[in-house]
Formats: sequence, C-alpha cells, structure tokens
Amino acid sequence: MAIAYIRPDKNFEGAYEQLKSIMSYALANGIEISEKFIDHTPKKDQEPEDFEATKFFRSHAGSTLLVADVWTFGNSVEEIAQAFSCLFKNDITVHFVEKSIVASKQSSAMFVLGLLDNARQLFKKTKQKRVGRPKGSKSSSKFDVYLEEIMRFIQEGKSVSEMARTLGVSRSSLKDYIESRELKQLAGDAFNAKRVVTSEEDVINRIQCPDETEQCKEGAHI
Repeated sequence: MAIAYIRPDKNFEGAYEQLKSIMSYALANGIEISEKFIDHTPKKDQEPEDFEATKFFRSHAGSTLLVADVWTFGNSVEEIAQAFSCLFKNDITVHFVEKSIVASKQSSAMFVLGLLDNARQLFKKTKQKRVGRPKGSKSSSKFDVYLEEIMRFIQEGKSVSEMARTLGVSRSSLKDYIESRELKQLAGDAFNAKRVVTSEEDVINRIQCPDETEQCKEGAHI
C-alpha cells in the first residue's frame, strides 16, 4: 500500500505544490496512491503521540509513504528525528520525492544522520532568510481534491469534456484549472521525468561538521 503525507509550510511549499510533486513521482514510478493525508494540525505544545499524523502512520504499518522532502515531518531536527523513529518502528518505507531517495529501517545510520543534518542546514538557511509564499505557489482550488484523477484521465487521453462529465464539474472551470496548473505538461512528462536523483553517498557527503562550517565562513571572507 502506498500513502501520501502532506504538511503545508509557509517557508517551503503549500499543499498543492507538494501534491503535484508527489503525483508526478508516483506516475513516473508506477506507484498507485491509495490514501492521502493533509496535515493542518499545529504541532506546538503537543506530545508526538497526540499528533494525528502519528496515528495515521501507526495505522498504516508496513506501507510505502510518499512525502515531498524531509522538512515535511516537522519544523525542527528533533521533530523529524521523532517522526523517523515512529516510521521505521512501524516498518514504513519513505520516498522523498523531490530528491528521489528512499529511506527505511534498513538504511544505514550515516544515511539517516545525513538526512537529519541536511534538514538542520535547511532550517538554518530558512531562519536567516524568512520567506512568505514560495515563488510560483498556487492558491488552493476546489479541483485540488481531483488532482490524482485528473492526471490519470490526461494520461488516458480523455478530453476535458469527458473529465468534466465524469467529475460532475464545469468544463470551462476545469479547463482553466488544468491550464493554470500546467497539468497536461506535468502528466505528459511524468514517465520521462528527469529528476535530480540524490544517492545515499550524496546525502552523507553533505553532512557539515562544526569545524567545516567555520572553514566555509572563513573562506567566504578571503
């Protein structure tokens, strides 16, 4: 079973951007997503076991999980480490679709530590330069709930009229949605998607020790 977890974050990506990346990855890799969970639950001042996401993961033990990137699991390295512990304990294999890498309880300790350190570096950069809505971010639409079906219909060669009849929606509104989201191009390129594939070695090599960080700063002033 393949499931998708989406957590909108103002500093990174909204729900639509994550869903689009996940759908493209799933299509390219022949993965059929059976369930999606969009997490709008605030995590502040809550215990990990109280998170709706934690309950969701526990109820899908042994599944394949698709997420946009490591930051999806929290706003700090500690939160992400807790999420990893829960996921791997429940034998869930995680696909980080934007990097095209996979992590599971069989992954090496260095690889998992590398993912955590990559997240640490990312949070540090984000803290230094806060951003609002990401460039190119789309506002939500009532058609977002049909995104998976729409992309499948496009792959099957259905016309906008056929899709609108099947979904019971306005043809013109659906046409505008497909064009504004560039879904035909997305679906058409999905199976030939050329992603930047990050290997376990790449992740490990990006780990920064404290002394390396200082050397980078010193080098910047030379």
